[in-house]
Amino acid sequence: MRDIDELRELRDYDAGAPPLDDETRRRVRARLFAAMTAASGPVPVVVRHRRTVLRIALTGAVAAAVAAGVVVAVPDGDGGRGRTATPPAAGSPALQNVTAQTVLNGAAAYERTHEQTVTPQDDQFIYTKEIIKETDRQTGVTKSYVDENWRSVDGSQRSWVMEVGKGWWSPPLEEDVSVWPPQDWDTLEKLPTDPEKLILSLLHKSGPDDRNDSLDEITEEEWREVHFSLAGLLKLVPVTPEGLRPAAYEALGMVPGVKVVPNQKDAKGRTGVAVTYDDPMLPEGATGFGGHFVFDPETYRFLGFRDERTSGDGRNMKTYTQLSYLDSWAVVDRAKQRP
Repeated sequence: MRDIDELRELRDYDAGAPPLDDETRRRVRARLFAAMTAASGPVPVVVRHRRTVLRIALTGAVAAAVAAGVVVAVPDGDGGRGRTATPPAAGSPALQNVTAQTVLNGAAAYERTHEQTVTPQDDQFIYTKEIIKETDRQTGVTKSYVDENWRSVDGSQRSWVMEVGKGWWSPPLEEDVSVWPPQDWDTLEKLPTDPEKLILSLLHKSGPDDRNDSLDEITEEEWREVHFSLAGLLKLVPVTPEGLRPAAYEALGMVPGVKVVPNQKDAKGRTGVAVTYDDPMLPEGATGFGGHFVFDPETYRFLGFRDERTSGDGRNMKTYTQLSYLDSWAVVDRAKQRP
């Protein structure tokens, strides 16, 4: 009975401070969740039985081997539907991204004006050349890499992919398996170019018409998944059908937790404004997927990525600051054929 009485006293205690706002409560819940997860071990997840999988090929955030075609199953389950996140209304204090929305909408407008329309044939390849500069945070040594990729347009042929100067042949995708982000042009063309419809289509990666929800019904956990999908699409698919990249920029601006980081250098030494994501499920200061998208502060032209990469483990772990940008791209007829 004494414990119950003490709890009642604690409940009635008035510290003389204003109540926590929604954003503070959200962050407290996220940190508590992270601490509980770290203490109790990984939480089991339910994997959806359809063979929709997520391919992650990251310039710096995840092991390079994943880009070669290692696939990770997309978690399914309730998706956190028991709790509804703050809807992406303009000016909402929980978003803290009014400036981020301005930058991303500006980037979308710039892209629509300057994007080059391309319609490759199924038997062709998309060639991309990416420049990467990595700095070892401990030694300060910087190394540069040139990554050249040839991806099969329809996914039926093996592709040549590179990560931090190392390349390998990625086999054609199996017939009953799809990946995210999609690499084949036909699938990319089916993605909506309306930002709201694109967001809804990304929930669980099962197609543009999978759900008819409104954005108001998306939960925190689902917004996190949407960000992961948009960041993957923007980072890993440098050449997209007309209208898709601008829509992805605008959709990213609707995600609660995207924010601006000013005065960020790109790989060419230019100072830009970066947009990144404050993951509510990670402890404060922890880095999630996506890194920083760096834009020109005046035109909002996309300049490149700023990210973090680690290698090794334990005492041998090294951390690198990674800057990268797309140098050029083209449609070619054969793998290893340069434009």
